[in-house]
Amino acid sequence: MSMLSVEKIKVHAPVKTKEEAIKLVGQMLVDAGHVPANYIEKMLERELLVSTDLGGGLAMPHGTNEAKSLIISTGLSIITVPEGIDFGGDEPVRLIIGLAAIGDDHMDILTNVAMLVSEEEEMERIISSTDPNQLLEIFNGGM
Repeated sequence: MSMLSVEKIKVHAPVKTKEEAIKLVGQMLVDAGHVPANYIEKMLERELLVSTDLGGGLAMPHGTNEAKSLIISTGLSIITVPEGIDFGGDEPVRLIIGLAAIGDDHMDILTNVAMLVSEEEEMERIISSTDPNQLLEIFNGGM
């Protein structure tokens, strides 16, 4: 099972709140078999503890530390919300990446994603894209 596939990418997702965004990226991880359904609750719980807004328009929701034992395989799901969602940070979040990672995989993934979207042009390319296949290419190239 691949970490990221076109089925786990939704461009211009019709979500209005961070809860809706977290539920959507979580459900894509569930549908792909990376995590059981109750992982989504752990993602919402985690958000209440500490915002997963990483700045620069990026948020990476993931489960609590206790939820690590639920993860079946490492996976990512991606949604773009060009108009932005309030995650409680300084600026609206426009790229939401759901993460379920086994062991220390999450540190490598966070680093790779942060480097990928630190380029403003690259972030704009991701947000403005209407093609999930293009996003898959961008992320596979940067991971």
